[in-house]
Amino acid sequence: MTACSAVRHQRADGAAILSIGCGGTGASRLRDLYQRAPCRVLFPEVEPGEPLQAVLLTTSGGLTGGDRTCVEFNVGADACAALTTQAAEKLYRALPGTPPVACTVALTAGANSWSEWLAQETILFNGARLRRSFSADLAPGARMLAVESIVLGRHAMGEELLAGMLHDSWRIRRAGRLTWADAMRLDGDIAGLRRLPFGFGSAVGCATVLYAAQDAGDLLEPVRELLADDADQSGATLLDGLLIIRMLDSEAPRLRSRVVRVAGLIRHMAGGYSRALPRVWHC
Repeated sequence: MTACSAVRHQRADGAAILSIGCGGTGASRLRDLYQRAPCRVLFPEVEPGEPLQAVLLTTSGGLTGGDRTCVEFNVGADACAALTTQAAEKLYRALPGTPPVACTVALTAGANSWSEWLAQETILFNGARLRRSFSADLAPGARMLAVESIVLGRHAMGEELLAGMLHDSWRIRRAGRLTWADAMRLDGDIAGLRRLPFGFGSAVGCATVLYAAQDAGDLLEPVRELLADDADQSGATLLDGLLIIRMLDSEAPRLRSRVVRVAGLIRHMAGGYSRALPRVWHC
């Protein structure tokens, strides 16, 4: 009798390519869309004066070891568009020997465009493994607002991220020239790493808000004033046309609220849009 072959688990390999252009009337329009399950893109109606909005969702209900998603978001010259996610993304425990979840987002923005990548939280279950990257290539005059957050376990459910892997990287280019590169990696005993002096302290989540534009310096002090009343750690700095905001918080709902306030301030002051983030953030 032959031995049973190893079980092969089904893995998700999703993709979405979204291209937005500016029509002859000056209005932003969808030019091209490709989607492969479990990635899907929806286009809700928006309030007057708001950018064209797309909502990315994963129909699998979460991701685990070996799953992949790849998103390309292209905003043409003079166009204005926002890509957000339907809900918080859940990353479940990875089986031993499986590769980490791979999530990549690549944004290109044409001259004098406005683009927003407004991702809701990624929640890591204990044992989850994630390799995530965000890259942007911005033409001269392009403005971009990007948001990413990580929550280390479902603490409201009594869960905590004790072990696993997280590799989170950013690459920002202006006219093809790399202007900022950053990465965070936690691997193995994440609970121990979080307790180190350079770790997370009591924080259960972290967030990065990035605004890239020539007028980024005009928002530095208003953002710092908004952050001044925060109970937990946060900071904002300016680097070569990039406004970089980092936040830690010991409560995930409060971290989310702070992200909404900061991102809302930036899109209102810089773009003239509403302070409210897309409706899916408030469902």
